Amino acid sequence: MAGEGGRAKFMDDLAGVAGGAFSVLAGLRNEAEAMAKSQAEAVVRRLDLVKREELDAAMEVARRAREQAEALEARVAALEHRLAELEAGAESSPES
Repeated sequence: MAGEGGRAKFMDDLAGVAGGAFSVLAGLRNEAEAMAKSQAEAVVRRLDLVKREELDAAMEVARRAREQAEALEARVAALEHRLAELEAGAESSPES
């Protein structure tokens, strides 16, 4: 029976070693992920890249500016047309 007790202790020791190894591997994985993320962020900063959210916000600002420019173009065209009508009406009316 002494063999069974030794075997149980060996299995417990083996489980402890395996658990410790898994813990170390998980820690290494977390550390590797943190280092990779840090390196990726450094590359993004060096390349002067923008995040997707910032690009989307800039595109929205540009879209609104384009819409406003188009609306202003339409207003100017309407005003020019109205001015031309008024000038044509003033030329055709008899002066006193």
